[in-house]
Amino acid sequence: MKLRPIKTVKNYLKHAEGSCMFSMGNTTVLCVASVEDRVPQFIERDGLAQGWVTAEYSLLPRAGKQRTPRHRGSGGGRSQEISRLIGRSLRGVVDMEKLGRRTIIIDCDVLKADGGTRTASINGGYIAMYLALQELYKEKLIDSWPVTDFLGAVSIGKVSGKIILDLCAEEDNNADVDLNLVATGSGSIIEIQGTAEGDPFSRKELDSMITTAGEGIKKIIQLEKKILGVK
Repeated sequence: MKLRPIKTVKNYLKHAEGSCMFSMGNTTVLCVASVEDRVPQFIERDGLAQGWVTAEYSLLPRAGKQRTPRHRGSGGGRSQEISRLIGRSLRGVVDMEKLGRRTIIIDCDVLKADGGTRTASINGGYIAMYLALQELYKEKLIDSWPVTDFLGAVSIGKVSGKIILDLCAEEDNNADVDLNLVATGSGSIIEIQGTAEGDPFSRKELDSMITTAGEGIKKIIQLEKKILGVK
């Protein structure tokens, strides 16, 4: 089982602290990291000596085959759910105390949607965040490197009885089982999202999908290291 071709353009935007155009197959997401010298109210209120990482996800109206209406204000329920997933995933590999009292905001805008938009957003968002933190570290605005590990995410599913890695939209729409895995470079799992669209799946099938997805994530992280110049 293979991943779809991955393409990246780092530092895509001139003015952003970190940015990455990230494609997996025909899914393309523009991921942008912005640094703000403030923290959320709950951190301010509790007097915590730490920063924060958060994310906002959106789908352009014609990213897919049909137009998706623009959401005003807080966005739609799906966008909010994916935004929270991206934020949780990125926070899983960042030491918040080493950030200082600042917030890293990751904007993930899907330009082309062909399955796996949330996993592509996590991968591209990680690269954008890493680039932004590299700049802060080089400028000595943070004393210690805050990233604790690499991060990868991929979809996997069962279609017509066959396990498929990194599903496109057509495969996803016809999947009997749909699962997303987010894991670190050391192999620790941050999040599993899985559901049976039809018949229930067995523990053996779940283990097989997690193992296969984990191998896919290893390849994604190898690419991230190459892109970021890390050995």
